Amino acid sequence: MKILFAASASGDAVAAPVYADRKLSDAAKALDSATSGAVTRAIEASRFKGGAGDLLEIAAPAGVDATRIVLFGLGEKSKLDGNGAEKAVAGVIKSVLTSGAKAVSVHLDGDADQLCRGALGATLASYRFDTYRTKLSEDKKPSVTSVEMVSSHASAAEKLWAQWGPVADGVTLARDLVNETPNALYPESYAEKVKEISKLGLEIEVFGEEEMEKYGMHALLGVGQGSVRESKMVVMKWDGGKSGDKPLAFIGKGVTFDSGGISLKPGQGMDEMKGDMGGSAAVVGLMAALAGRKAKANVIGVIGLVENMPDGNAQRPGDIVKSMSGQTIEIHNTDAEGRLVLGDVLWYTQDRFDPKFMINLATLTGAILIALGHEHAGVFSNDDDLVAKLEKAGKASDETVWRLPIGPEYDRQIDTPNADMKNVGEGRLAGSITAAQFLKRHVNEKPWIHIDIAGTGMHAGSKDPRQPTFGTGYGVRLLDRLVRDNFEG
Repeated sequence: MKILFAASASGDAVAAPVYADRKLSDAAKALDSATSGAVTRAIEASRFKGGAGDLLEIAAPAGVDATRIVLFGLGEKSKLDGNGAEKAVAGVIKSVLTSGAKAVSVHLDGDADQLCRGALGATLASYRFDTYRTKLSEDKKPSVTSVEMVSSHASAAEKLWAQWGPVADGVTLARDLVNETPNALYPESYAEKVKEISKLGLEIEVFGEEEMEKYGMHALLGVGQGSVRESKMVVMKWDGGKSGDKPLAFIGKGVTFDSGGISLKPGQGMDEMKGDMGGSAAVVGLMAALAGRKAKANVIGVIGLVENMPDGNAQRPGDIVKSMSGQTIEIHNTDAEGRLVLGDVLWYTQDRFDPKFMINLATLTGAILIALGHEHAGVFSNDDDLVAKLEKAGKASDETVWRLPIGPEYDRQIDTPNADMKNVGEGRLAGSITAAQFLKRHVNEKPWIHIDIAGTGMHAGSKDPRQPTFGTGYGVRLLDRLVRDNFEG
């Protein structure tokens, strides 16, 4: 879908904001005048109040060329921020996406940044994953091909969109990866897809099992040994900062399908385990966004790609493996595999790149869903200042996080008499925390954050108009905002 910016509307559908208590914006007043009061009459005949999220459509109004007018509520004008603009415009686009309208003009008050946030909302709302739908009827297919943001600040917003458009593209890429089928997206094919974004200026390296064996990455390799698909590790490098500055490092769990291995998952809902690589998708989308907008920072993205399958050669409960860090791990549950992958990738990243900090993302534990639902990602860290920056970025991007504790009292739960550690804690207690404690043993005291996105990376029931039906692309906007606001020279 094409994003445009203009000083006046030209679309066949026109949207105008209304504020709380039915207070018309200047654009809504102009439409009311052009339609001989049709806007006012429609509002008075409805329950539309102008609250955030309210929508009212007027079809085929006389006096204007547009086939429909969509009024959208923004609530209190003084309280409108970028997140509110995103949601409001997303609601408009979602409502007309399959209506037959092709070009939508959206009037929005505010500065250039507000306009770009609205355009971002439009892009997020228009996302569909229809790749494999061969019998979709015409009336169910999206008709909207362009969205025009209308404002006196259009010229400035068009220039600023060069900083926001790549973020929208990064989210779309992350969503596509999570939604892709596991027979099409597996470690080898995933690595090939990542290579494609080298066109943005990223340096891409792909490592296979032979190289990882030399590094001693037996924790990661153990997860993939039951699959016929070769495990991979991909490194993405963006040098947009000052020469010699330590890079920022983002690490993602990329389990392209998680059957649970020998500790087999229940069959119900197992199809959703194609999304167990959502952390890696966020890192890929982030790196594409940073390169696309030419971020002034040195950034490393590293993803570990494996498929966890049951097989005669699969890892067993009771096995002991040695990670790249040299620490030994007793496997108690082969479905606690993501931390094994991340443990080796975290160690590799700090050892090779000596980054300023490391942030990893993973759909790691079902326990985080029990704790936080789909509303926040869980955060665990050894660095208070870095967490404060992330929390602020979460509020600014509307990809919120909530910090949970780690500490020695939880650390003891992963001790075992047979090895340096085991890969699960004690029963069902503090499952997300003990997973974080495991990862902490592989960061070598580097400033680090673990983000558990099991509840935010995949969500089929969201009422937020920016969200799709499954893979959300969570993490791209959050981490782009973190870099944008704190680490660009």
